[in-house]
Amino acid sequence: MTVKPASTPVPDGAVERRERAVRAAVGQGLLGPGQPVVGLLDVTGIRAAAAELRAAFDEVVAPGTPVLHAFAVKAAALVPVLRLLTDEGLGCEVASPGELALARAAGAGPDRIVLDSPAKTPAELREALGLGIALNADNPQELARLDALVGGAGPTRSPLGLRVNPQVGGGSIDALSTATATSKFGVALRDVGARDWVVRAFAERPWLTRLHAHVGSQGCPLELMAAGVRAAYELAEEINETIGRRQIDTLDIGGGLPVNFTSDEITPSYREYARLLRTTVPGLLDGRYGLVTEFGRSLLAKSGVVLARVEYAKSAGGRPIAVTHAGAQLATRTVFAPASWPLRVAAYDADGRPKPTGPGGPVAQDIAGPCCFAGDLVAENRALPELASGDLVGLLDTGAYYFSNHFAYNSLPRPGVYGYGFTDDGGRVRFAEVRKPQTVAEIVAESGGAEAGGLTGL
Repeated sequence: MTVKPASTPVPDGAVERRERAVRAAVGQGLLGPGQPVVGLLDVTGIRAAAAELRAAFDEVVAPGTPVLHAFAVKAAALVPVLRLLTDEGLGCEVASPGELALARAAGAGPDRIVLDSPAKTPAELREALGLGIALNADNPQELARLDALVGGAGPTRSPLGLRVNPQVGGGSIDALSTATATSKFGVALRDVGARDWVVRAFAERPWLTRLHAHVGSQGCPLELMAAGVRAAYELAEEINETIGRRQIDTLDIGGGLPVNFTSDEITPSYREYARLLRTTVPGLLDGRYGLVTEFGRSLLAKSGVVLARVEYAKSAGGRPIAVTHAGAQLATRTVFAPASWPLRVAAYDADGRPKPTGPGGPVAQDIAGPCCFAGDLVAENRALPELASGDLVGLLDTGAYYFSNHFAYNSLPRPGVYGYGFTDDGGRVRFAEVRKPQTVAEIVAESGGAEAGGLTGL
């Protein structure tokens, strides 16, 4: 009798999936001397995050409430990622013509796209109105442009809103706090005369039906985020009562759920935030208002790893230094603001297996990138198994922003990005190409190669 071998189940845990994917990336040749850095995305993890977001809000909103979870495209401006999220029931929040084009290329319909930007041109406004895409005006001048475009034509296909800054304060990262007293975003509600102006603006424009507020992202506590949402809700109630009709029918509460970068634990959770909103702003969820969210980092960060080869291992001043191919060109925020954006680093051997610690224990060492400036360090004085040439380092929690926000310092090529899943029996890791590695020829082309003699005749 032939005994059929037992199948290997698809691993439930993100850590096990990641470890298997790292080994498979080496074994299948995605990473090596010719391609010394690569990005990997856990498709199972991304799907799980999208499902958790939907379920968390389904628990707290009244049945039948229209809810659009629009992924912030800036967090991963990659068409296959946007397509995956679209297939998982999410829409797209875009902030530029490029991001809008990516969302449309991914198959997001106009009714699933929201346009936000503090600097929309007249052409961008016309395009959005022509497509029927929802957009939020940022300031009185932009609203005046919409007046000219909409005119007396009455309702448009595009749901139109106004962004307000509730000025509830900032989180621990100033650069990502968008509800401070002097934030560049939205109409500052606590400035003299601003609130009255907003109420009048809605009263004079029956086609203005949405209110938008976003407090910030990484570094903002949930209580601060909920306070900003409550301020927007209270303003919507005031506007509708003053006008005498339910003109505002949808509240866009932004995104910003922070990510835990210190461990594999996913905290805080969407459910925790949704339940806090239910306690803090119960009227928001009772079915009278449609809801739009704009989460980005929290949907993808935990599902990504940058994997880079250690080219050289050296020392300076008695401290070991692992020189890798992942530095400021990928981990830009980490390199330039390490206190705000520290990353966990995993050490692997040349075969992609977790590197054991030597008999002397972990060794404090720097993990350096390839860029030609001294501060190009993704980790400094970090205790790890001592790395050697040919080993690999994994920069964890890099699924958001690290793959698509490339810094072109030293004209270093953008690495290939691959999503990973598993065969039906869980026995083999499968990869799907998200973005091809950039070639040197492509770098030359986008750097004006075809116009090489353009300046010599001046």
